[in-house]
Amino acid sequence: MSHKITFFMLSTSGSPVRQFTISKFFIAFLVLVIGGVCGVAGYGFQEYRVLKQKNLVNSDLRRTIDSQQETVEVQRRQIQKFAEDINSLKSKLTALNGFEKQIRIIANLDHLDIQDGLFGIGGSMPEDIDPKLELTEKHNSLMREMHGQINQINEAAVIQGDGFQSLIDELENKKNLLASTPAIRPSRGLYTSIFGRRKSPFTGLNEFHKGLDIASAEGTPVLATADGTVTYADVKGNYGNMLVIDHGHGMVTRYAHLKEFLKAPGEKVKRGEKIALMGNTGRSTGPHVHYEVRFNGVPVDPQKYILN
Repeated sequence: MSHKITFFMLSTSGSPVRQFTISKFFIAFLVLVIGGVCGVAGYGFQEYRVLKQKNLVNSDLRRTIDSQQETVEVQRRQIQKFAEDINSLKSKLTALNGFEKQIRIIANLDHLDIQDGLFGIGGSMPEDIDPKLELTEKHNSLMREMHGQINQINEAAVIQGDGFQSLIDELENKKNLLASTPAIRPSRGLYTSIFGRRKSPFTGLNEFHKGLDIASAEGTPVLATADGTVTYADVKGNYGNMLVIDHGHGMVTRYAHLKEFLKAPGEKVKRGEKIALMGNTGRSTGPHVHYEVRFNGVPVDPQKYILN
């Protein structure tokens, strides 16, 4: 049995026939080599495909990680900005508290005990948060501190809100008190008799004069010296025609010897508003208005309440 194979090569151009002989072993070896090369090439191609697929997956993962890192970095910057805002809010809240206290001092109002504890016992403001703190190591502790201080700020804001509401109420009361306090002359004219002991023009005896007499022409306007409500407008013995205004807070003014009433009981009046005309009614020596100021029912010197 032959172990070789002979190949003949024919030419169409008339050249002599060529032949060459190859052993079957060489052919088998060549086939084996080619098969091995193809197998290696196929394996390599498959590995290349797997590697390429992994690279694509890794690229996606890398982009995802980069995106997440960027998001984390943005969140860290936001947390740091939030820490700065918390510090700023504490400072502004403390400034508002100081502003309220200044107003109370200027308006001569009492300080509220609750204001001494704006940020808890002692009223001291919590230490500022360090916005430059390395978040990679102390992220959780910073978040806990921020959460705690936000709760403190919320509580302090409620306290400060109560303080300002109290201040508004007290200023409103003081405004009402000032508006209800006699502060101007009830009429133009000359002082003919002041508050205190005097000799009676009718009896010549010493007596206590409970008001202030201002004389002028009959019909001269008489003004309300403070805001209030007319409670009386009628004849009152020796006072003649008398009008009484209740100003609240225990303060009452009385206007006597009037010619005519311009206001009736129950009417509200404002400081400086015309309420009557000067007259000569009752026990009087001439046209004038007898003006009294009474505090809790006790006559006081009207001149102490005249600022103009």
